[in-house]
Amino acid sequence: MCKYESLINKTLDLADLALMNDALDVVADNEQLIEEARERESKNK
Repeated sequence: MCKYESLINKTLDLADLALMNDALDVVADNEQLIEEARERESKNK
């Protein structure tokens, strides 16, 4: 999501990393929810 140099030159800080980490968590959670919904749907057919 970012280059290491952005941390070194202080373009990004820990708050930025935390936001990126939160975004990755949301993506992972959404993927899990989608997979669970697909499994439920396939069982109901």
